[in-house]
Formats: sequence, C-alpha cells, structure tokens
Amino acid sequence: MLIDAALQLAAEGAEVSVREAARRAAVSPGAPFRHFPNRDALMVAVAEEAQRRFRVEIEAALGDAAPADPLARFRAFGIAYVRWAMRNPAHFEIISTGRYFAHGSSAELTRDNAELVALTERMLADAADQGLLRSADLKRILIAGRAMIYGFARMNLDGHFPRWGVAEDEIERMAEGVIDLFIAGIATA
Repeated sequence: MLIDAALQLAAEGAEVSVREAARRAAVSPGAPFRHFPNRDALMVAVAEEAQRRFRVEIEAALGDAAPADPLARFRAFGIAYVRWAMRNPAHFEIISTGRYFAHGSSAELTRDNAELVALTERMLADAADQGLLRSADLKRILIAGRAMIYGFARMNLDGHFPRWGVAEDEIERMAEGVIDLFIAGIATA
C-alpha cells in the first residue's frame, strides 16, 4: 500500500516523502518509519518492486521467443523493455534515473541489473557462436542496443514522438521497426 502510494506520487511528479505516502495510503504518519526509516529506503523498495514487475515482463516475452534463436530472443527482450517502459512510465523513471534514490544502495537492484546484462550478453554470445553477427565486438553491440532501447523509451517518456510525426497509436509499431532495423544492422543476413 505504501509502495503504491509512493509510486503514485512519483507518477504525478510530486515530491515523494514517507509522510505523504503514509497520508495517501491512509496509515498513521509514524507507522511507515518502522519499515522505511527515510525516503531513500522507501524509494529503494519502490524501485525493487518496479524491477520485479519489469523482470516478469521480460521473462514472459522470452518465454514466447524461440529458445534456439538468440536474435529473436534479443528482439523479444528489446520490445518487452520498450513496451514495459511505455506502459509503466513512473516505474521506468524510478529505475532508470538517479532522481529518486542512489542506484547502488540496493544490492537486489544491482544484482538484478547485472543478471539482465549477463542475459543479453549470453544472447549475443550465442548469436556470435552461431555466426549470426557481423561484428565480434559484443560489448559495443550490447551498449548500442541498450542505448537505442533506452533512448526510445526515454523519447516516449519525454513526449518527443509527436514532434517526429509519430502518432500515439503508432509508437509501439515504431519501436518494433526500430529494433528490427537495429538487428538487421548487426546480423549477418
């Protein structure tokens, strides 16, 4: 309840405080401090919940992708990332920026992020092993892919697409097309 209230405050662009989250959650002002001694602790809990929901989306998308096709899995991961960010802008903002808390303050988030990076590294390594990539520089491909997907999600969150002539109902299809273009650029065929 308190985590949802803090998320709602963030989604509204309001200042998140333990006291205001408690008020919104209709609990006594002092009660949350037993669980969250300060705003940072509350925001870490919010970010951990956001990350958990993000992982559910990623795992569902990967479950639908062909296990033997690493580029299809890489595509599914990218599309799931963008869709999740578009459908959960407050969650995306919380876990992708340093505005709400220090990212290194959560061992769980640090571990989970490392697992996601390792997962994408494995997908690219599998693609390289199968001769599917033009370049052997997997780190560069990984960073370029991350920058492209994060950038697309950020452009959406910041409201840039109307200026680029992309209507609201076209954004997801545009994301898929951009990801497909990226994959075509890194793939051998």
